[in-house]
Amino acid sequence: MRRSAEAYLDIETTGLLPGYDYITVIGVLRCDGGNNELVQLVGDEVTRGNLITALRNVETVYTYNGRRFDIRFIAASLGMNLDTQYDHHDLMYDCWRCGLYGGLKLVERRLGIPRQLQGVNGYEAVRLWWSYLKGGNQSALKLLLKYNREDVVNLKVLRDRLNSF
Repeated sequence: MRRSAEAYLDIETTGLLPGYDYITVIGVLRCDGGNNELVQLVGDEVTRGNLITALRNVETVYTYNGRRFDIRFIAASLGMNLDTQYDHHDLMYDCWRCGLYGGLKLVERRLGIPRQLQGVNGYEAVRLWWSYLKGGNQSALKLLLKYNREDVVNLKVLRDRLNSF
């Protein structure tokens, strides 16, 4: 079967150490022609099988700093090496070639890519997860998923902007 879709992927975790910390959310924006589908795997849904399903027909996976973070975490947690199973493209290195350094949010600001959520970052994402997990705070989970959704959607916007450089 020929794979033709592309996917934009971002994860949220409980910390920075694969093998110690764990993935709380995997966000995937699948783009297949004119059809875009957002899949967010949360908590117990973060499994190898569910990720394979979310990446069905995908040829290229786009991340930001994914080579050093997302891909390593997924390999350690789910035993999947997205670098070998898909054409993985880390947009951070494209940004560097254009003189755009820093984290995703900084690059977005420099390029004028808007965000609805202000002040939410990776540290806050961890706090939101624990608020949901320990206290059942559904608002915290909703905010975490909105943050992840903005990350994956903005990866596609970033790629489109970089193509016009």
